[in-house]
Amino acid sequence: MYVDPFLLWKSPSQQDKALHLAMLNSFNHLGFLAKSGKAEEAISQLVLASECDEVGLGVSARREGRRIGREQAQEILDLFRSVPEYDQRGFHHFEEIQFYVDGISKDRISDFSCNFIKSFLIDFTIDQSEALGIPLSDCVVSSYYDPERHSFISDFPARLPVNPDTGFPLLLVPKRWLRFGPWISFEEYFKAYCPRDEIFNPGEPPERVRVLNYNRNHYGVVETYIREKERTAADCHTDPLFTQIPVLSAKRKIKQIENLPSGNVAAADRRYEETAVQLLSSLLYPHLDFASAQSRTDSGVQIRDLIFYNNRSHPFLAELFAEYGSKQLVMELKNVRDIEREHINQLNRYMADELGRFGVLVTRHELNRARRQNAVDLWSGQRKCIITVTDVDLGQMVELFESKQRSPLDVLKKKYVEFRRDCPA
Repeated sequence: MYVDPFLLWKSPSQQDKALHLAMLNSFNHLGFLAKSGKAEEAISQLVLASECDEVGLGVSARREGRRIGREQAQEILDLFRSVPEYDQRGFHHFEEIQFYVDGISKDRISDFSCNFIKSFLIDFTIDQSEALGIPLSDCVVSSYYDPERHSFISDFPARLPVNPDTGFPLLLVPKRWLRFGPWISFEEYFKAYCPRDEIFNPGEPPERVRVLNYNRNHYGVVETYIREKERTAADCHTDPLFTQIPVLSAKRKIKQIENLPSGNVAAADRRYEETAVQLLSSLLYPHLDFASAQSRTDSGVQIRDLIFYNNRSHPFLAELFAEYGSKQLVMELKNVRDIEREHINQLNRYMADELGRFGVLVTRHELNRARRQNAVDLWSGQRKCIITVTDVDLGQMVELFESKQRSPLDVLKKKYVEFRRDCPA
């Protein structure tokens, strides 16, 4: 997901509107520098503004992106001269640079936004971290934008949460600013608004660069699109952090699971885990949220297959929190014909104080009598509860997901009730 500056522009919050104005003034100030004989300074500032590793949004697997080059920065700054409207009054939405400069897309727009209001994001991160108990450490922010001096400061000292593996500082952003793509989008403009008949001859491939060049000389076409996006601003909403898979996909995935052999034949165990994670994440949403697959413990020694955050929005989940202290629910996925004692012991080791004393074994078949007794003994001795979800149970959850008559979570509740009936009073 990405920060969309349009969400700040349309926000009813005066704070968000002020932040949008601040980032817009900062961007337009670079055009002022370029036109005032300080082009080199403007280029250097724009290059620094083009990547925000502390926020880490985008597609990079290591949270480290690449900044734009000086030539691309110069091409952006040239817009303040080549497009009369920007020369006279600057940008109203700097997302418009997508329509003139190749290689500028949603991730770059997001990074520009974050860097120009990094001062606010630092304060926001500290406030949220203190409220949520996230530890803070002394660190250095590599590029801090000073809104008073309209320039970046290198090696700015701050106290922020850090990545435990790299020690790199982290910044949080408000969820209300996030979308999968910007509201003002070149892709949408290209598909539905740009006059292709005027740009391309019949039979010519629709090349992006041809459209960019056309836009520089025909600002009115871009302006019409921008006005339409402003007019329909009420339709611009924050995208959800998670979207459930369709019913048809859920039915396909349960079929895939049912057709998989037990064990590790042809990597069946890996395919079982991947499919089950995708399925359970959708079936149990929104009552169980923020699913995390292959989550490591703090020591890095143990890897839990699947963990859900328990938001206690369902009476059953509230009961699990009250009875077992389950702030999160841990699930262990086992593509085996028969569960062994070690499988139960492994899940038992995960059920520590930070996760609570309730766990779910997701496997192919019901436990045999000996393993059921192991689970009952664990509850009797330590008041830890382990229930089992099988292929049959997953199939029933998919049926409820399709019919909407009950929540798939009720299948977990049913298995829990059955387990407790087997336990001594």
